[in-house]
Amino acid sequence: MGFEGSTLVDWDAFGQARSELGAGFVRILGYFREDGVKSVAAIEQAMRAESAAAMVIPAHTLKGEARQFGAEPLGALAETIEAIARDCVELQDTPEVALEHIVKLRPLFSETLTLLEREANPLVARKPQGGGFGRKTAHY
Repeated sequence: MGFEGSTLVDWDAFGQARSELGAGFVRILGYFREDGVKSVAAIEQAMRAESAAAMVIPAHTLKGEARQFGAEPLGALAETIEAIARDCVELQDTPEVALEHIVKLRPLFSETLTLLEREANPLVARKPQGGGFGRKTAHY
């Protein structure tokens, strides 16, 4: 994907979600993983079946859940797919125009989820913020 880790997630929004969800944060992130895997698969299946109507709900779900965790590029891509699907339903058209976006969806979801889960894992080593027990502080 063309994104770097720093642009895939709005870490301020992620931190706010973590703060608001408290002890349930990791569990809810797990639901995002499960729902996201299902949504991406459903969108891909709908594309293979040329069913715009079958894309709308999974794209809408993925959009909202991604944005809850600050994953704006993923949310925006899901929103684009949802809008295309809704237009195709209204026009009674097939969703070929969504294909170029759907091709990007799985890799973006995977990369984003990896970043979110890495940041949420309490066992991940954090960069030391200077000093601390057992660490030398720089003296100039």
